[in-house]
Amino acid sequence: QVQLLESGGGSVQAGGSLRLSCAASRYNSRMYCMGWYRQIPGKELEGVAFIYIDGDKTWYRDSVKGRFNMSLNSAKDTLYLQMNSLKPEDTAMYSCRAGPAGCYSGSSWNFVYRGQGTQVTVSS
Repeated sequence: QVQLLESGGGSVQAGGSLRLSCAASRYNSRMYCMGWYRQIPGKELEGVAFIYIDGDKTWYRDSVKGRFNMSLNSAKDTLYLQMNSLKPEDTAMYSCRAGPAGCYSGSSWNFVYRGQGTQVTVSS
């Protein structure tokens, strides 16, 4: 069973930065998509940033564009999310997602695996 292990969450003041990591392990075939979701208390789960690894396709939700940036390690099994200029409204539980071949159709994403999550708290 694929495992996704997140790290890097924490508490920062508004304007600060954090870098989240998501390491995939125990997979038989590599991941083709990886991404981040977040759960804000009282709100629905929302996608934050996704990447289609083979095609180098990325998607960011509007509210994080220009502030968040994803990157991969050379083995393409660890996804990073650099979060800059953090705002109190970014406070959430961030969880990693991953998907095998067929995870991206050009218009939709299908993540099969998810991690436990890491908490990000931004104070004003």
